[in-house]
Amino acid sequence: MVIRTEALTKEFRAGFWKPRPYRALDALNLQVEQGEIFGLLGPNGAGKTTTLKLLLQLIFPTSGSAAILGKPAGDAEARRRLGYLPEHPYFYDYLTAEELLEYFGRLFGIDPAARRPRAAGLLDEGGVGAERRQPMRKLYKGMLQRVGLAQAMLNDPSLLILDEPMSGLDPVGRRDVRALIARLHNEGRTILFSSHILSDAETLCSRVVILAKGRVVGDGPLRTLLSENVRGWELIVSGLSDVARAAMTGAGRTVEPLAGGNWQVTLDAASRPEPVIAELASLGASLVSAAPQVETLEDVFVRRIASPPDARGTV
Repeated sequence: MVIRTEALTKEFRAGFWKPRPYRALDALNLQVEQGEIFGLLGPNGAGKTTTLKLLLQLIFPTSGSAAILGKPAGDAEARRRLGYLPEHPYFYDYLTAEELLEYFGRLFGIDPAARRPRAAGLLDEGGVGAERRQPMRKLYKGMLQRVGLAQAMLNDPSLLILDEPMSGLDPVGRRDVRALIARLHNEGRTILFSSHILSDAETLCSRVVILAKGRVVGDGPLRTLLSENVRGWELIVSGLSDVARAAMTGAGRTVEPLAGGNWQVTLDAASRPEPVIAELASLGASLVSAAPQVETLEDVFVRRIASPPDARGTV
């Protein structure tokens, strides 16, 4: 077991004159296995960053416990084997990216002969080019994020904890970071990351947990969370005449125009696409594509947040 929490709870004092406890995380039981890409999902204020900071002992729990790599959270040996990227990384403004990684390499005790080539290789992988020789204060947020990923991997960690790793990245940057995470996973590393970008979680994660107001409202393997039941079919067709449109409308079917002269024919769950496709062909229409409509991670997320089940605090 790479990460385990037992009834992990964190309360903050809120208010000035009469401060009251605010429970940011409520009795979280979490288990992350070796080699998983585990996603921690939820809206702002759900408790995602609080969970990661508790695991790293940047803050301390009100009650409960956490263990990382078989050691209590905060253990020095475990820390040497993990890498961390905060949501809003802050680096020394007047150091360059090269100087920053050199500095962190010294802190990790990396051999001087290996520090510079390792730093250069990680910056290359992260897509940091000539910017590596500029002071950090001159880099835009997306480039800071790339440098932050490089420092998280500097010590060749077996566990990566990433807080919103795609934050501030453009579509190309997000694609590159997804590919990097997938490669690191293929090397046998365990990755725990928080995100509000559900498409990234759906692409990368084998398991997820959904938090809302500090409590678990959904958890498990993606194939379990996502309903495999087909809720209908979506057919894209061209050459749909007025007669064909009239024939396709009604009886569990809807027809809507698309750009380029195409039409979308939507079938309900009770309808099979094969006879409809045959009927369209007989009416002179051409099939462009046919796809089942299934539940996505976004559907699960919105449904669980809007109408959470009894919070269990358990994954």
